[in-house]
Amino acid sequence: MVNQKTVYVQSIALANTLPLAYVGGTCAIESEEGYLATARVLKALADKRGLPYILKASFDKANRTSGSAYRGPGMEEGLRIVASAKAELGAPALVDVHEPWQAEPCAAVADVLQIPAFLCRQTDLVQACAATGRVVNVKRGQFLPPQGMEHIVRKIEAAGNTSILLTERGSTFGYGDLVADMRALHIMRQLGYPVIFDATHAVQQPGALGCATGGDRRLAPVLARAAAAVGIAGIFFEAHPDPDRALSDGPNSLTHAGAAALMEQTAAIDRAVKPLLAGNELP
Repeated sequence: MVNQKTVYVQSIALANTLPLAYVGGTCAIESEEGYLATARVLKALADKRGLPYILKASFDKANRTSGSAYRGPGMEEGLRIVASAKAELGAPALVDVHEPWQAEPCAAVADVLQIPAFLCRQTDLVQACAATGRVVNVKRGQFLPPQGMEHIVRKIEAAGNTSILLTERGSTFGYGDLVADMRALHIMRQLGYPVIFDATHAVQQPGALGCATGGDRRLAPVLARAAAAVGIAGIFFEAHPDPDRALSDGPNSLTHAGAAALMEQTAAIDRAVKPLLAGNELP
């Protein structure tokens, strides 16, 4: 059996053998007030259930269907908002990094630097994030087989960083849909690093709305429950108080009530599954 590593995000321990942690927030920072409001709700939902919680934040949605789509407040203002949320809630934060030069300023605020799926093979970006010493979360590209994540892991290790998280978010299926293959979670576990399942991006339908990406948020908890049964380290999701009015990824974002249900259901499955898997897994 592969030795399963533990990665620490502040005091939160993530490992495929430990209880699930949750990473959540709005897709994009739309306003300081709106971002903090959702962050407060999600942190309270996690605290009520005794679940580890990491803030998710995006200051720039650089990969949008349309050039006129909302992208976010930009790095400087976005990081200021993230710092404010961290200070108020006492929670660590994860932010997307899109270019190598952004790694250092983002590392000054965020605890986890996230490599977006479409950029996962960008060596300069991956190694710049790794060089900061922060935890690096790599989303598997929709175009990349799960076995291909090994090469990305080796790039990060070569930069002297072994604080690595790997996130599954589905694979391109035809021209307008994704499919979440639960085998990918097990395959990536074999690299020994904590695996996270991105429940809401996995239900995206790229370009389905013509000028924007569509999705079906009703399926996010279905996939999240299946992923929890595999035995992984965490669940990633996006939520919004009114997803139909969200400026980014509304169709696949959860309501606050939906986020509460997802947390409760997946945590219950995780508590049942992890003891059964201990010492009795496939090689």
